[in-house]
Parts: sequence; structure tokens; C-alpha cells
Amino acid sequence: MIRGSRGRRNAAVALRDTVAEGHRADRWDRMGRLAAHGGSAAMAPYVVIKVSWVAGSLLGLAPVGAGFGLAEWVVLNTVTVGMAVIGITLGLALARPWGMRLPGVPLLFCAWVGAGFLVSMLPYAVADSLLSEPDTSGSGSGGDSDPRMPGWEAALIQFGFIGMGLGLALALPAYLRRRWPEAFTGRVGAPSPLGRAAVALGAAVGLMWLYWSAGGTAGLAHPDEGRTPWRLLCGICGTWALVAAFAVARPGREGPGRLPRWLPSVLGWLGSGSLFAWSGWKLPFTLYVAIASPPDAVLPERLGLAITLHLCAVLTGGTMMWTLTRTPSRTAPGVAPAPPA
Repeated sequence: MIRGSRGRRNAAVALRDTVAEGHRADRWDRMGRLAAHGGSAAMAPYVVIKVSWVAGSLLGLAPVGAGFGLAEWVVLNTVTVGMAVIGITLGLALARPWGMRLPGVPLLFCAWVGAGFLVSMLPYAVADSLLSEPDTSGSGSGGDSDPRMPGWEAALIQFGFIGMGLGLALALPAYLRRRWPEAFTGRVGAPSPLGRAAVALGAAVGLMWLYWSAGGTAGLAHPDEGRTPWRLLCGICGTWALVAAFAVARPGREGPGRLPRWLPSVLGWLGSGSLFAWSGWKLPFTLYVAIASPPDAVLPERLGLAITLHLCAVLTGGTMMWTLTRTPSRTAPGVAPAPPA
């Protein structure tokens, strides 16, 4: 009689916990869908502004960015328009039912690169906004790579980056949990030798960037060009490189089965995406500066060293992500392994 009563109580508790977990999942899913729509909407003004830059420069109505010819300026901004359109489409895919039917590999690649571009740079966007002096004249910002623009354009561009980054940060985990719930169960095993090599290389790249961020000048050809925003960006990128290295290496150092699978997956996803996306963007630009030597584009780093670091970062980021997705998970004792995706 006592055993029967205890069994019913346990069943009631289990049912209550299941219902509560379902309610939490539903709330998280609704918040993720709302964030995805909001991020796409926030990025829309960026597309309009960039299209106006391209059209204006072709028609002679808008200036070309410092250090660029007309062709380079049009190509650069056309590429960024395409990237923004992909970001808007990605945000909608994370929210709409048709996004669940898209092929997983290209969607995850776009999400990984997008999160690497935007989510990892949220601390930089906030710090840069606090450190930058406002342009009260209304004449423009006079940046190194953008045409002089009014403050409202700069604010909309910054709003688009922050809004899309926040949207991805909330929408992407909800989508992944909805489509591949088994990726959030089990525990992470030790990395492969290739993963350990990526950890060492990623940590070396990150430490070099942090050294420059702290004021170091070794490896710099033009230290005076290393102003506060550049050093801040080096610090953010270097930190994410170390975070990614930590996420991939830590399960191996502490032994298999110590960390929940979602923790190193999330940190490694963002850190490796930051390495791959930002260095993948900076590498061709650095090569352009090294080959064309435009008079108005001067980088603080020695170009050969900068190219090497960005190339290593791209290879390291891709290898880390490969390691995270290929490392087998281990389930807790008594828990059946999750079925394959």
C-alpha cells in the first residue's frame, strides 16, 4: 500500500516536471522566434543604406570611401549587401516553419558565420559606442573606410549590427533545440589530435591579439595607427580565440564526461565562428592592401604577419568547429544515447 502510494507520488512529480519543462520550452521557443523577426527587421535599414551608397557612388551623387577606387568601393558594399540579405533570410528561417525544412549543412554554416560576425562583436559594439565621441556637427563621421555620413546613418548601421546579433543570440539556440534536441544532451568526450593542434594554434593567435590590445608593439609596422578602436577589436577577437580554445580543450583536460554538451558547444560555436568569420573577412582586405598598396589604407600590423595570423585563424576556426561537431558525446549512466540526427 505504501509502495503504491509512493509510486503514484513519484509519477505525479515526474508528470509535473515534464509539463513545467514543456512550458519553459514553449516560452523559450516563442522568445526565439520573436528575436529572429526582430533581428531581421533591425538589419533591413543597413541594406537600404548600403544600396544607396552603391547607387550614389555609381551616379556620382555620393563619395567613395577613403583608400578605395570606384570599382573596389562598389564591390565591397555589394558584398556587404549580399551578406546582410543572407542574414535577414537566416533570421526568418530561424522563425518560420519553412526554416525547419531547409538543408541542415548550409543553414548551419550561415548561422555559424553570422553568429561569429555579430554575436561575438556585441561587447565591441557596446564599448565602441561608449568610447566614441558623438558627431554633433551633423557633417559625418569621416571614417577610414566609409564615406562621410550623418549621425543618423551611423546609428542605424550600429543598431542593425546590435539588433541582428542579439536576435541570433536568442533565436539560434531555440532553433537548434527545436530541430536537433539530441545535440543538447549527453556529455563531450576528449578532442582528437587535430582538435588539440587547433587549440594550440588558436590560443597562440589569441594571445598575439591580446598582446597588441594591451599596448604591445612587436610585429607592428605602424604603431601610431593602432588607435583605441583597433586595440579594442584585437582584445575582443583575442578573447574569443581563447574562449574557443578553452571550449575545445577543457573536456580533454578534465577527462571525458565532465562538462554538459551544450556548454562547450555554445562557447566553441561562438569562438570558432568569430575566428573564421572575422579573419575570413580581413584576410582578403589585408591581401588587397599588401598587393595594391593604396595610399589611404595603412594597417598597424606588418602585412606578412597579419596575413599569417588571419590565415591561421580561419583554419583554426574551421577545425575547431569540425572538432566540436565530430567529437562523440557520452551519455550519463542509465541514460540511453540520443538517436542520430
